[in-house]
Amino acid sequence: MRGRQAVKVLGDILRHHAAERGGKTALKFGGREHSYADLDRSTNRVANALRAAGLGKGARIALLAANTDRFFELQFGAAKAGVVLVPVNFRLAPPEVAFVVNDAGAETFFVDAAHAALVRRIAGDLPTVKRIVAVDFADDEWTDYLAWRDRGGDHECGVEVLETDTACQMYTSGTTGHPKGVELMHCNLMSLMPAATRRWANWNADDVNLICMPLFHIAGGGWGIVGLYSGCTNILQADVDPGLILETIETERVSIVLFVPAVILFLTQHPKVKDTDFSSLRLVIYGASPIPLDLLQRAVGLFGCDFAQVYGLTETSGAITYLPPEEHRPEGGPRMKSCGKAHEAVEIRIVDDEGRELPAGEVGEIICRTPQNMKGYWKRPEATAAVLREGWFRTGDAGYLDADGYLYIHDRIKDMIVSGGENIYPAEVESALFGHPAIADIAVIGVPDVKWGEAVKAVVVLKEGARLTEDELVAYARERIAGYKAPKSVDFVAELPRNPSGKILKRELRAPYWEGRDRQVN
Repeated sequence: MRGRQAVKVLGDILRHHAAERGGKTALKFGGREHSYADLDRSTNRVANALRAAGLGKGARIALLAANTDRFFELQFGAAKAGVVLVPVNFRLAPPEVAFVVNDAGAETFFVDAAHAALVRRIAGDLPTVKRIVAVDFADDEWTDYLAWRDRGGDHECGVEVLETDTACQMYTSGTTGHPKGVELMHCNLMSLMPAATRRWANWNADDVNLICMPLFHIAGGGWGIVGLYSGCTNILQADVDPGLILETIETERVSIVLFVPAVILFLTQHPKVKDTDFSSLRLVIYGASPIPLDLLQRAVGLFGCDFAQVYGLTETSGAITYLPPEEHRPEGGPRMKSCGKAHEAVEIRIVDDEGRELPAGEVGEIICRTPQNMKGYWKRPEATAAVLREGWFRTGDAGYLDADGYLYIHDRIKDMIVSGGENIYPAEVESALFGHPAIADIAVIGVPDVKWGEAVKAVVVLKEGARLTEDELVAYARERIAGYKAPKSVDFVAELPRNPSGKILKRELRAPYWEGRDRQVN
Protein backbone atom coordinates (compact mmCIF):
# COMPACT_ATOMS: atom_id res chain seq x y z
CA MET A 1 0.00 0.00 0.00
CA ARG A 2 1.43 3.35 -1.02
CA GLY A 3 1.08 6.20 1.43
CA ARG A 4 1.32 3.93 4.46
CA GLN A 5 2.28 6.86 6.65
CA ALA A 6 -1.29 8.15 6.30
CA VAL A 7 -2.85 4.80 7.17
CA LYS A 8 -2.70 4.68 10.96
CA VAL A 9 -6.06 3.30 12.10
CA LEU A 10 -8.41 0.69 10.66
CA GLY A 11 -10.76 3.20 9.08
CA ASP A 12 -7.88 4.63 7.05
CA ILE A 13 -7.55 1.35 5.14
CA LEU A 14 -10.90 1.77 3.43
CA ARG A 15 -10.52 5.53 3.05
CA HIS A 16 -7.22 5.00 1.24
CA HIS A 17 -8.46 2.30 -1.14
CA ALA A 18 -11.75 4.08 -1.83
CA ALA A 19 -9.66 6.98 -3.13
CA GLU A 20 -7.03 4.87 -4.93
CA ARG A 21 -9.14 2.01 -6.37
CA GLY A 22 -12.74 2.71 -5.41
CA GLY A 23 -14.27 0.60 -8.19
CA LYS A 24 -12.21 -2.50 -7.45
CA THR A 25 -13.96 -5.42 -5.79
CA ALA A 26 -12.93 -5.55 -2.14
CA LEU A 27 -15.14 -8.34 -0.82
CA LYS A 28 -17.35 -11.10 -2.18
CA PHE A 29 -19.72 -13.10 -0.02
CA GLY A 30 -22.41 -15.34 -1.43
CA GLY A 31 -24.22 -13.30 -4.02
CA ARG A 32 -23.05 -9.96 -2.63
CA GLU A 33 -20.11 -8.00 -3.95
CA HIS A 34 -18.63 -4.84 -2.42
CA SER A 35 -16.23 -2.43 -4.09
CA TYR A 36 -13.78 -0.54 -1.90
CA ALA A 37 -15.86 2.60 -2.38
CA ASP A 38 -19.05 0.70 -1.45
CA LEU A 39 -17.42 -0.74 1.65
CA ASP A 40 -16.12 2.66 2.70
CA ARG A 41 -19.63 4.15 2.37
CA SER A 42 -21.42 1.29 4.15
CA THR A 43 -18.97 1.45 7.06
CA ASN A 44 -19.61 5.19 7.31
CA ARG A 45 -23.32 4.37 7.61
CA VAL A 46 -22.58 1.91 10.41
CA ALA A 47 -20.46 4.50 12.20
CA ASN A 48 -23.21 7.12 11.93
CA ALA A 49 -25.89 4.63 13.04
CA LEU A 50 -23.82 3.79 16.12
CA ARG A 51 -23.42 7.46 16.93
CA ALA A 52 -27.16 8.07 16.42
CA ALA A 53 -27.88 5.22 18.84
CA GLY A 54 -25.87 7.04 21.50
CA LEU A 55 -22.81 4.79 21.46
CA GLY A 56 -19.75 6.85 22.24
CA LYS A 57 -16.06 6.06 22.09
CA GLY A 58 -15.21 2.89 23.95
CA ALA A 59 -18.76 1.46 23.87
CA ARG A 60 -19.01 -2.25 23.00
CA ILE A 61 -21.16 -4.00 20.43
CA ALA A 62 -21.31 -7.79 20.02
CA LEU A 63 -21.80 -9.99 16.96
CA LEU A 64 -22.88 -13.63 17.04
CA ALA A 65 -22.94 -14.97 13.50
CA ALA A 66 -21.34 -17.36 11.07
CA ASN A 67 -18.89 -15.68 8.72
CA THR A 68 -20.60 -12.82 6.93
CA ASP A 69 -19.65 -9.68 5.04
CA ARG A 70 -21.56 -7.76 7.72
CA PHE A 71 -18.67 -8.58 10.07
CA PHE A 72 -16.39 -6.25 8.11
CA GLU A 73 -19.07 -3.57 7.88
CA LEU A 74 -19.38 -3.68 11.65
CA GLN A 75 -15.65 -4.01 12.31
CA PHE A 76 -14.62 -1.03 10.22
CA GLY A 77 -17.78 0.99 10.94
CA ALA A 78 -17.32 0.58 14.68
CA ALA A 79 -13.63 1.43 14.32
CA LYS A 80 -14.49 4.68 12.55
CA ALA A 81 -16.85 5.61 15.41
CA GLY A 82 -14.40 4.64 18.14
CA VAL A 83 -16.73 1.80 19.15
CA VAL A 84 -15.36 -1.67 19.89
CA LEU A 85 -16.62 -4.79 18.12
CA VAL A 86 -16.78 -7.97 20.21
CA PRO A 87 -17.06 -11.01 17.90
CA VAL A 88 -18.58 -13.92 19.83
CA ASN A 89 -17.43 -17.47 19.16
CA PHE A 90 -20.46 -19.07 17.49
CA ARG A 91 -19.44 -22.49 18.84
CA LEU A 92 -20.08 -21.50 22.45
CA ALA A 93 -22.92 -22.85 24.53
CA PRO A 94 -25.68 -20.40 25.62
CA PRO A 95 -24.25 -19.70 29.11
CA GLU A 96 -20.83 -19.02 27.56
CA VAL A 97 -22.31 -16.59 25.03
CA ALA A 98 -24.10 -14.75 27.84
CA PHE A 99 -20.88 -14.51 29.82
CA VAL A 100 -18.97 -12.91 26.93
CA VAL A 101 -21.71 -10.40 26.09
CA ASN A 102 -22.14 -9.44 29.76
CA ASP A 103 -18.42 -9.29 30.46
CA ALA A 104 -17.95 -6.92 27.53
CA GLY A 105 -20.96 -4.84 28.57
CA ALA A 106 -22.22 -4.86 24.97
CA GLU A 107 -25.05 -2.39 24.37
CA THR A 108 -26.11 -3.61 20.91
CA PHE A 109 -26.12 -7.28 19.95
CA PHE A 110 -26.08 -8.31 16.27
CA VAL A 111 -27.34 -11.84 15.61
CA ASP A 112 -27.81 -13.95 12.47
CA ALA A 113 -30.68 -16.35 11.79
CA ALA A 114 -28.69 -19.46 12.72
CA HIS A 115 -28.19 -18.21 16.28
CA ALA A 116 -31.49 -16.46 16.87
CA ALA A 117 -32.96 -19.31 18.92
CA LEU A 118 -29.90 -19.40 21.17
CA VAL A 119 -30.10 -15.66 21.80
CA ARG A 120 -33.82 -15.85 22.62
CA ARG A 121 -32.95 -18.36 25.36
CA ILE A 122 -30.52 -15.95 27.03
CA ALA A 123 -32.04 -12.57 26.11
CA GLY A 124 -33.39 -12.09 29.62
CA ASP A 125 -29.90 -12.59 31.05
CA LEU A 126 -28.23 -9.78 29.09
CA PRO A 127 -28.71 -6.67 31.26
CA THR A 128 -26.43 -4.34 29.27
CA VAL A 129 -27.98 -5.10 25.87
CA LYS A 130 -30.36 -2.33 24.82
CA ARG A 131 -31.01 -3.48 21.27
CA ILE A 132 -30.82 -6.75 19.35
CA VAL A 133 -30.32 -6.42 15.61
CA ALA A 134 -31.33 -9.21 13.19
CA VAL A 135 -28.59 -9.64 10.58
CA ASP A 136 -30.01 -10.56 7.16
CA PHE A 137 -33.25 -12.11 8.31
CA ALA A 138 -36.71 -10.77 9.18
CA ASP A 139 -37.82 -10.69 12.80
CA ASP A 140 -40.92 -9.04 14.23
CA GLU A 141 -39.26 -8.33 17.57
CA TRP A 142 -35.71 -7.30 16.69
CA THR A 143 -34.37 -4.39 14.61
CA ASP A 144 -33.58 -5.10 10.95
CA TYR A 145 -29.86 -4.68 10.19
CA LEU A 146 -30.15 -2.88 6.86
CA ALA A 147 -32.87 -0.56 8.14
CA TRP A 148 -30.68 0.21 11.17
CA ARG A 149 -27.51 0.70 9.13
CA ASP A 150 -29.02 2.82 6.40
CA ARG A 151 -30.48 5.39 8.77
CA GLY A 152 -26.92 6.69 8.94
CA GLY A 153 -25.54 8.88 6.17
CA ASP A 154 -22.57 8.16 3.91
CA HIS A 155 -20.55 11.02 5.40
CA GLU A 156 -17.66 10.54 7.81
CA CYS A 157 -18.91 10.48 11.39
CA GLY A 158 -16.23 12.95 12.53
CA VAL A 159 -14.98 11.01 15.55
CA GLU A 160 -11.28 11.39 16.28
CA VAL A 161 -9.88 7.87 16.59
CA LEU A 162 -6.43 7.44 18.09
CA GLU A 163 -3.94 4.70 17.32
CA THR A 164 -4.05 3.72 20.99
CA ASP A 165 -7.85 3.32 21.04
CA THR A 166 -9.16 -0.25 21.26
CA ALA A 167 -10.20 -1.48 17.83
CA CYS A 168 -11.66 -4.87 18.72
CA GLN A 169 -12.04 -7.21 21.66
CA MET A 170 -11.58 -10.90 20.99
CA TYR A 171 -12.20 -13.47 23.68
CA THR A 172 -9.77 -16.23 24.44
CA SER A 173 -10.35 -19.11 26.85
CA GLY A 174 -8.99 -18.71 30.36
CA THR A 175 -7.43 -21.23 32.70
CA THR A 176 -10.01 -20.39 35.37
CA GLY A 177 -12.86 -21.46 33.12
CA HIS A 178 -13.92 -17.95 32.04
CA PRO A 179 -12.77 -16.42 28.75
CA LYS A 180 -10.82 -13.17 28.82
CA GLY A 181 -11.40 -10.20 26.53
CA VAL A 182 -8.23 -9.36 24.62
CA GLU A 183 -8.16 -5.64 23.82
CA LEU A 184 -6.38 -5.03 20.53
CA MET A 185 -5.63 -1.41 19.71
CA HIS A 186 -5.49 0.07 16.22
CA CYS A 187 -1.71 0.33 16.52
CA ASN A 188 -1.47 -3.36 17.47
CA LEU A 189 -3.25 -4.51 14.34
CA MET A 190 -1.61 -1.97 12.05
CA SER A 191 1.85 -2.99 13.28
CA LEU A 192 1.32 -6.44 11.78
CA MET A 193 0.38 -5.17 8.31
CA PRO A 194 3.85 -4.43 6.82
CA ALA A 195 5.19 -7.90 7.72
CA ALA A 196 1.97 -9.63 6.67
CA THR A 197 1.75 -7.97 3.27
CA ARG A 198 5.43 -7.61 2.34
CA ARG A 199 7.50 -10.23 4.12
CA TRP A 200 4.93 -13.01 4.04
CA ALA A 201 3.69 -12.82 0.49
CA ASN A 202 4.54 -9.54 -1.23
CA TRP A 203 0.83 -8.96 -1.71
CA ASN A 204 -0.47 -6.80 -4.52
CA ALA A 205 -3.84 -5.52 -5.66
CA ASP A 206 -4.14 -8.32 -8.25
CA ASP A 207 -4.18 -11.03 -5.59
CA VAL A 208 -7.34 -12.94 -4.70
CA ASN A 209 -7.49 -13.87 -1.02
CA LEU A 210 -9.71 -16.57 0.45
CA ILE A 211 -11.10 -16.05 3.97
CA CYS A 212 -12.67 -19.20 5.38
CA MET A 213 -11.49 -19.40 8.99
CA PRO A 214 -13.95 -18.15 11.65
CA LEU A 215 -13.97 -14.36 11.84
CA PHE A 216 -14.28 -14.38 15.64
CA HIS A 217 -10.76 -15.86 15.61
CA ILE A 218 -7.64 -13.80 14.86
CA ALA A 219 -6.87 -16.29 12.05
CA GLY A 220 -10.11 -15.25 10.35
CA GLY A 221 -10.85 -11.65 11.30
CA GLY A 222 -7.19 -10.65 11.34
CA TRP A 223 -6.55 -12.37 8.02
CA GLY A 224 -9.46 -10.47 6.47
CA ILE A 225 -7.97 -7.16 7.64
CA VAL A 226 -4.64 -8.13 6.05
CA GLY A 227 -6.37 -8.84 2.74
CA LEU A 228 -8.25 -5.53 2.77
CA TYR A 229 -5.08 -3.66 3.73
CA SER A 230 -3.37 -5.11 0.66
CA GLY A 231 -6.09 -3.74 -1.62
CA CYS A 232 -6.81 -7.12 -3.20
CA THR A 233 -10.11 -8.92 -3.78
CA ASN A 234 -11.22 -11.03 -0.81
CA ILE A 235 -13.54 -14.03 -1.10
CA LEU A 236 -15.37 -14.80 2.15
CA GLN A 237 -16.98 -18.16 2.95
CA ALA A 238 -19.61 -18.69 5.64
CA ASP A 239 -17.77 -21.65 7.14
CA VAL A 240 -15.08 -24.24 6.50
CA ASP A 241 -16.51 -26.37 3.70
CA PRO A 242 -13.69 -28.35 2.03
CA GLY A 243 -15.61 -28.98 -1.18
CA LEU A 244 -16.57 -25.32 -1.49
CA ILE A 245 -13.00 -24.23 -0.69
CA LEU A 246 -11.67 -26.35 -3.56
CA GLU A 247 -14.36 -25.07 -5.91
CA THR A 248 -13.70 -21.46 -4.91
CA ILE A 249 -9.94 -21.74 -5.40
CA GLU A 250 -10.58 -22.85 -8.97
CA THR A 251 -13.50 -20.62 -9.98
CA GLU A 252 -12.33 -17.42 -8.26
CA ARG A 253 -8.66 -17.99 -9.16
CA VAL A 254 -7.56 -17.67 -5.53
CA SER A 255 -3.86 -16.87 -5.11
CA ILE A 256 -3.40 -16.65 -1.31
CA VAL A 257 -5.08 -18.37 1.62
CA LEU A 258 -4.56 -19.09 5.32
CA PHE A 259 -5.51 -22.49 6.75
CA VAL A 260 -5.09 -24.33 10.03
CA PRO A 261 -3.63 -27.82 9.54
CA ALA A 262 -6.96 -29.55 10.17
CA VAL A 263 -8.38 -27.80 7.11
CA ILE A 264 -5.38 -28.85 5.04
CA LEU A 265 -6.08 -32.43 6.10
CA PHE A 266 -9.76 -32.17 5.12
CA LEU A 267 -8.78 -30.80 1.69
CA THR A 268 -6.23 -33.53 0.98
CA GLN A 269 -8.85 -36.16 1.82
CA HIS A 270 -11.63 -34.64 -0.30
CA PRO A 271 -12.52 -36.53 -3.50
CA LYS A 272 -12.39 -33.29 -5.55
CA VAL A 273 -8.79 -32.46 -4.64
CA LYS A 274 -7.14 -34.40 -7.49
CA ASP A 275 -9.36 -32.74 -10.09
CA THR A 276 -9.04 -29.17 -8.75
CA ASP A 277 -7.12 -26.60 -10.78
CA PHE A 278 -4.63 -25.04 -8.34
CA SER A 279 -2.69 -23.11 -10.99
CA SER A 280 -3.73 -19.72 -9.56
CA LEU A 281 -2.65 -20.58 -6.01
CA ARG A 282 0.80 -19.25 -5.17
CA LEU A 283 0.91 -19.38 -1.36
CA VAL A 284 -0.73 -21.29 1.49
CA ILE A 285 0.03 -19.91 4.95
CA TYR A 286 -0.68 -22.23 7.86
CA GLY A 287 -0.45 -22.09 11.64
CA ALA A 288 -2.33 -22.33 14.97
CA SER A 289 -1.70 -26.04 15.60
CA PRO A 290 0.75 -28.86 14.83
CA ILE A 291 1.03 -30.28 11.33
CA PRO A 292 2.54 -33.71 10.63
CA LEU A 293 5.39 -33.63 8.12
CA ASP A 294 3.79 -36.29 5.91
CA LEU A 295 0.57 -34.24 5.68
CA LEU A 296 2.52 -31.13 4.74
CA GLN A 297 4.46 -33.04 2.08
CA ARG A 298 1.24 -34.49 0.68
CA ALA A 299 -0.39 -31.05 0.53
CA VAL A 300 2.61 -29.50 -1.21
CA GLY A 301 2.46 -32.26 -3.82
CA LEU A 302 -1.27 -31.82 -4.40
CA PHE A 303 -1.46 -28.03 -4.42
CA GLY A 304 1.82 -27.41 -6.22
CA CYS A 305 2.39 -24.00 -4.58
CA ASP A 306 4.52 -22.44 -1.86
CA PHE A 307 3.77 -23.07 1.81
CA ALA A 308 4.74 -20.85 4.75
CA GLN A 309 4.15 -21.11 8.49
CA VAL A 310 3.29 -18.50 11.14
CA TYR A 311 3.14 -18.58 14.93
CA GLY A 312 1.32 -16.14 17.15
CA LEU A 313 -1.52 -15.58 19.58
CA THR A 314 -4.62 -13.45 19.87
CA GLU A 315 -2.72 -11.39 22.45
CA THR A 316 -0.05 -10.59 19.85
CA SER A 317 -2.60 -9.59 17.18
CA GLY A 318 -1.64 -12.72 15.27
CA ALA A 319 1.66 -13.89 13.87
CA ILE A 320 5.00 -12.90 15.37
CA THR A 321 7.18 -15.42 13.48
CA TYR A 322 7.36 -16.60 9.90
CA LEU A 323 8.90 -19.69 8.29
CA PRO A 324 9.24 -18.87 4.57
CA PRO A 325 8.63 -21.18 1.60
CA GLU A 326 12.34 -21.75 1.01
CA GLU A 327 12.57 -23.55 4.35
CA HIS A 328 9.86 -26.01 3.30
CA ARG A 329 11.79 -28.82 1.64
CA PRO A 330 9.92 -31.76 0.08
CA GLU A 331 12.24 -34.18 1.87
CA GLY A 332 11.78 -32.43 5.21
CA GLY A 333 14.56 -30.98 7.32
CA PRO A 334 15.28 -29.74 10.86
CA ARG A 335 13.84 -26.27 10.29
CA MET A 336 10.53 -27.75 9.20
CA LYS A 337 9.98 -28.33 12.93
CA SER A 338 10.52 -24.66 13.72
CA CYS A 339 7.95 -21.90 13.36
CA GLY A 340 10.44 -19.50 11.80
CA LYS A 341 12.08 -16.26 12.83
CA ALA A 342 10.64 -13.16 14.43
CA HIS A 343 9.30 -10.31 12.31
CA GLU A 344 11.38 -7.15 12.11
CA ALA A 345 9.27 -5.40 14.75
CA VAL A 346 9.28 -8.39 17.11
CA GLU A 347 11.81 -9.34 19.78
CA ILE A 348 11.69 -12.88 21.16
CA ARG A 349 13.47 -14.20 24.20
CA ILE A 350 13.52 -17.49 26.05
CA VAL A 351 13.54 -17.07 29.83
CA ASP A 352 13.64 -19.31 32.90
CA ASP A 353 11.22 -19.26 35.83
CA GLU A 354 13.00 -16.20 37.26
CA GLY A 355 12.79 -14.27 34.01
CA ARG A 356 16.48 -14.68 33.17
CA GLU A 357 17.31 -14.97 29.47
CA LEU A 358 18.50 -18.40 28.38
CA PRO A 359 21.13 -19.15 25.72
CA ALA A 360 20.38 -20.72 22.33
CA GLY A 361 19.19 -24.29 22.54
CA GLU A 362 17.87 -24.12 26.11
CA VAL A 363 14.15 -24.55 26.69
CA GLY A 364 12.21 -21.95 28.64
CA GLU A 365 9.16 -19.71 28.36
CA ILE A 366 8.74 -17.76 25.13
CA ILE A 367 8.27 -14.04 25.70
CA CYS A 368 8.01 -11.31 23.09
CA ARG A 369 8.14 -7.54 22.87
CA THR A 370 6.40 -5.99 19.90
CA PRO A 371 3.99 -3.18 19.01
CA GLN A 372 1.55 -6.00 18.25
CA ASN A 373 1.17 -6.89 21.93
CA MET A 374 -2.34 -6.32 23.24
CA LYS A 375 -3.41 -3.41 25.39
CA GLY A 376 -4.45 -5.95 28.03
CA TYR A 377 -7.28 -8.14 29.21
CA TRP A 378 -10.57 -6.25 29.52
CA LYS A 379 -11.25 -5.41 33.19
CA ARG A 380 -8.62 -7.91 34.35
CA PRO A 381 -5.66 -5.88 35.63
CA GLU A 382 -4.19 -8.76 37.62
CA ALA A 383 -4.34 -11.13 34.66
CA THR A 384 -2.81 -8.44 32.45
CA ALA A 385 0.01 -7.75 34.93
CA ALA A 386 0.77 -11.47 35.06
CA VAL A 387 1.54 -11.66 31.34
CA LEU A 388 2.62 -8.12 30.35
CA ARG A 389 5.76 -6.92 32.09
CA GLU A 390 7.84 -3.97 30.92
CA GLY A 391 6.46 -4.42 27.41
CA TRP A 392 7.21 -8.15 27.28
CA PHE A 393 4.34 -10.60 26.80
CA ARG A 394 4.62 -14.01 28.45
CA THR A 395 3.12 -16.45 25.97
CA GLY A 396 2.79 -19.43 28.33
CA ASP A 397 4.44 -21.56 25.64
CA ALA A 398 7.80 -23.23 26.13
CA GLY A 399 10.44 -23.50 23.45
CA TYR A 400 13.92 -22.54 22.40
CA LEU A 401 15.78 -20.44 19.86
CA ASP A 402 18.56 -21.94 17.78
CA ALA A 403 21.80 -20.10 17.05
CA ASP A 404 20.26 -18.51 13.93
CA GLY A 405 17.17 -17.19 15.72
CA TYR A 406 14.67 -19.82 14.58
CA LEU A 407 12.00 -20.53 17.19
CA TYR A 408 11.08 -24.09 18.13
CA ILE A 409 8.00 -24.78 20.25
CA HIS A 410 8.99 -27.48 22.69
CA ASP A 411 6.02 -27.99 25.00
CA ARG A 412 3.43 -26.04 26.92
CA ILE A 413 4.02 -24.46 30.25
CA LYS A 414 0.30 -24.57 30.77
CA ASP A 415 -1.85 -27.56 29.92
CA MET A 416 -3.65 -25.88 27.03
CA ILE A 417 -4.93 -28.18 24.31
CA VAL A 418 -4.94 -26.97 20.69
CA SER A 419 -7.56 -28.86 18.70
CA GLY A 420 -8.21 -27.80 15.11
CA GLY A 421 -6.71 -24.39 15.82
CA GLU A 422 -8.95 -23.77 18.85
CA ASN A 423 -7.46 -23.28 22.32
CA ILE A 424 -9.05 -25.46 25.00
CA TYR A 425 -8.13 -25.20 28.66
CA PRO A 426 -8.48 -28.41 30.69
CA ALA A 427 -9.52 -26.51 33.84
CA GLU A 428 -12.63 -25.24 32.08
CA VAL A 429 -13.63 -28.72 30.90
CA GLU A 430 -12.85 -30.25 34.29
CA SER A 431 -14.98 -27.63 36.01
CA ALA A 432 -17.93 -28.40 33.74
CA LEU A 433 -17.67 -32.17 34.24
CA PHE A 434 -16.83 -32.35 37.91
CA GLY A 435 -20.42 -31.61 38.88
CA HIS A 436 -21.62 -34.92 37.49
CA PRO A 437 -22.95 -36.95 40.44
CA ALA A 438 -21.03 -40.09 39.39
CA ILE A 439 -17.60 -38.41 39.22
CA ALA A 440 -15.20 -38.52 42.16
CA ASP A 441 -12.13 -37.13 40.40
CA ILE A 442 -11.24 -36.00 36.90
CA ALA A 443 -8.35 -34.78 34.78
CA VAL A 444 -8.50 -33.54 31.19
CA ILE A 445 -5.55 -33.86 28.82
CA GLY A 446 -4.77 -33.48 25.15
CA VAL A 447 -3.91 -36.59 23.17
CA PRO A 448 -2.72 -36.97 19.55
CA ASP A 449 -5.41 -36.87 16.88
CA VAL A 450 -4.81 -37.35 13.17
CA LYS A 451 -7.62 -35.02 12.14
CA TRP A 452 -7.45 -32.24 14.76
CA GLY A 453 -3.81 -32.34 15.90
CA GLU A 454 -4.98 -32.89 19.47
CA ALA A 455 -8.20 -34.17 20.97
CA VAL A 456 -9.69 -33.75 24.43
CA LYS A 457 -9.56 -36.82 26.66
CA ALA A 458 -11.15 -37.05 30.11
CA VAL A 459 -9.57 -39.37 32.67
CA VAL A 460 -12.25 -40.13 35.25
CA VAL A 461 -12.42 -41.71 38.70
CA LEU A 462 -15.98 -42.77 39.52
CA LYS A 463 -17.57 -42.68 42.94
CA GLU A 464 -17.90 -46.05 44.60
CA GLY A 465 -20.80 -47.96 43.10
CA ALA A 466 -21.49 -45.30 40.44
CA ARG A 467 -22.01 -46.14 36.77
CA LEU A 468 -21.26 -43.83 33.84
CA THR A 469 -20.56 -44.47 30.16
CA GLU A 470 -18.38 -42.47 27.79
CA ASP A 471 -21.41 -41.43 25.70
CA GLU A 472 -23.28 -40.23 28.80
CA LEU A 473 -20.37 -38.10 29.95
CA VAL A 474 -19.83 -36.56 26.51
CA ALA A 475 -23.54 -35.71 26.30
CA TYR A 476 -23.38 -34.18 29.78
CA ALA A 477 -20.42 -32.04 28.68
CA ARG A 478 -22.13 -30.81 25.52
CA GLU A 479 -25.01 -29.42 27.58
CA ARG A 480 -22.60 -27.22 29.55
CA ILE A 481 -19.74 -26.22 27.27
CA ALA A 482 -19.13 -25.79 23.55
CA GLY A 483 -19.08 -29.02 21.59
CA TYR A 484 -15.48 -28.66 20.46
CA LYS A 485 -14.39 -28.54 24.13
CA ALA A 486 -16.23 -31.73 25.06
CA PRO A 487 -14.12 -34.89 25.48
CA LYS A 488 -13.70 -37.00 22.37
CA SER A 489 -12.82 -39.99 24.56
CA VAL A 490 -12.96 -41.03 28.22
CA ASP A 491 -10.74 -43.32 30.26
CA PHE A 492 -12.04 -44.69 33.56
CA VAL A 493 -9.31 -45.31 36.15
CA ALA A 494 -9.08 -46.28 39.84
CA GLU A 495 -7.09 -43.18 40.82
CA LEU A 496 -5.20 -40.23 39.37
CA PRO A 497 -1.45 -39.79 39.90
CA ARG A 498 -0.62 -36.91 42.22
CA ASN A 499 2.51 -35.35 43.70
CA PRO A 500 3.00 -34.93 47.47
CA SER A 501 1.18 -31.59 47.41
CA GLY A 502 -1.86 -33.15 45.76
CA LYS A 503 -1.37 -31.75 42.24
CA ILE A 504 -2.42 -34.12 39.46
CA LEU A 505 0.59 -35.26 37.43
CA LYS A 506 -0.83 -34.68 33.98
CA ARG A 507 2.51 -35.34 32.34
CA GLU A 508 2.23 -38.94 33.53
CA LEU A 509 -1.28 -39.19 32.11
CA ARG A 510 -0.17 -37.81 28.75
CA ALA A 511 3.04 -39.79 28.45
CA PRO A 512 1.63 -43.07 27.05
CA TYR A 513 -0.18 -41.21 24.27
CA TRP A 514 2.69 -38.89 23.30
CA GLU A 515 5.56 -41.37 23.61
CA GLY A 516 7.77 -41.01 20.54
CA ARG A 517 5.86 -37.95 19.28
CA ASP A 518 6.68 -34.24 19.25
CA ARG A 519 4.03 -32.34 21.18
CA GLN A 520 4.36 -28.94 19.53
CA VAL A 521 2.37 -25.78 18.94
CA ASN A 522 3.12 -24.22 15.56
